[in-house]
Amino acid sequence: MHTNSSIELNQTAYQNNIDFLRKTFGKKVQFSSVVKGNAYGHGIKEFVTMAYDCGVSHFSVFDVEEAKLIKEALADKATIMVMGLVQEIDMEWIIANNVEFFVFDKIRLNQAIKAAKKLKIVAKIHIEAETGMNRTGFEKRELSAVITTFKKEKEHLYLKGLCTHYAGAESIANYYRVEKQIKKFEEIYQYLCDNDLRPEIKHSACSAASIMFPKTRMDLVRIGIMQYGLWSSPEVFVNYLSTKKNKTDPLKRVITWKSNVMSLKKVSIGDFIGYGTSFLAERNMKIAVIPIGYSHGYSRSLSNQGRVLINGQRCIVVGSVNMNMMTVDVTDVAAVKKDDEVVLIGSQEELTVSVASFSDFSNQLNYELLTRIAKTIPRKIIE
Repeated sequence: MHTNSSIELNQTAYQNNIDFLRKTFGKKVQFSSVVKGNAYGHGIKEFVTMAYDCGVSHFSVFDVEEAKLIKEALADKATIMVMGLVQEIDMEWIIANNVEFFVFDKIRLNQAIKAAKKLKIVAKIHIEAETGMNRTGFEKRELSAVITTFKKEKEHLYLKGLCTHYAGAESIANYYRVEKQIKKFEEIYQYLCDNDLRPEIKHSACSAASIMFPKTRMDLVRIGIMQYGLWSSPEVFVNYLSTKKNKTDPLKRVITWKSNVMSLKKVSIGDFIGYGTSFLAERNMKIAVIPIGYSHGYSRSLSNQGRVLINGQRCIVVGSVNMNMMTVDVTDVAAVKKDDEVVLIGSQEELTVSVASFSDFSNQLNYELLTRIAKTIPRKIIE
């Protein structure tokens, strides 16, 4: 069991975010909680348990392993949708367990038919359309064959949804590209309907698209980063604020990451700290050693610039972030001692180290930083 640090998930903050998102999207739009990447570093099992208690019952994941973790946590109480990898070996499990999944090529479609026939269960499929992301999805020219297959195998296939993904809705620089995608998606939807293959729902919006392009909300939204209390980009946040009189952030951060001071050391002026010569003490200093490093997800790029909170004061990382340790300057922190609490992400007294500021220093996206936090760190839910 990892004892170097712990992560807290604030259920009150999460409920605030869910309430805000549901009010924004309206009652007719279904909410799917995206929990890929270990629930963006929050921990899948712990997070989905908390989310379910907050009224969320639809979850989107990348692969079958993530789907299995949700099954372990919630059994059959929630709807699970796999957006990415489904190996042929897992196809029977996914269909037998009533898990919905994206299909974006003929190989997977045929595998689904084969497994559904063997199990004598209908596979619930979401057809992903290629609209301009150029990653996964059926091209429009391929859909004629897909339609024929669905009609032929209607006893084994159910078209739960039609979906797509936008190529950078978080940036206004991609505005025209995304607008073209929206138009193409609507054309594909109409093409299916004209050929007597009507999906039960259509969905396309991630967090960014749901705010920047409200028409993408459709029947269901797939919300990742915003439910955790973070915005896809500063542009999305500014876009939201521009439409509101109240210019405060309606989202609350769910995650707090804490550790403790492992040891303390005095360093003389003119001495280097840590590996190499990246930090030279320009005064007599006191440093605290924290048992967290890049193996836990604290990026090495935060060397000499990361910030942590100790005893209500902001302290800078000095020297290189190591695999399992880092050192911080506590020269001006009164009465600091071994085992004092260290906040890596979150608040302490009046100060906060936000994920956004954390990622600014490390030159990582919010998404990247969060998903790199080690899975072995214990997560617990707090009120």
